[in-house]
Amino acid sequence: MARYDDIGTAYRESIRISMAGRRTVTTVDFVQALARYNHIWTLKEANEWIEQYQWNFKDVSTEEGEQRTFQLYNIN
Repeated sequence: MARYDDIGTAYRESIRISMAGRRTVTTVDFVQALARYNHIWTLKEANEWIEQYQWNFKDVSTEEGEQRTFQLYNIN
């Protein structure tokens, strides 16, 4: 059974840290992590959730479409 609290957990599991220390999330990775917690979301739903609840990540995608990439944005 899917639980609402698992969405944040799945998001944190989908964050990737590069060698330069940049933290990025792709919607494909996020949707796959959600599926492990029994949440079946589309890429569009995942993008909408990220845009609404993860204000510190900005879109850095290089291509059009629903497969987007978000990067942690530090305003300091």
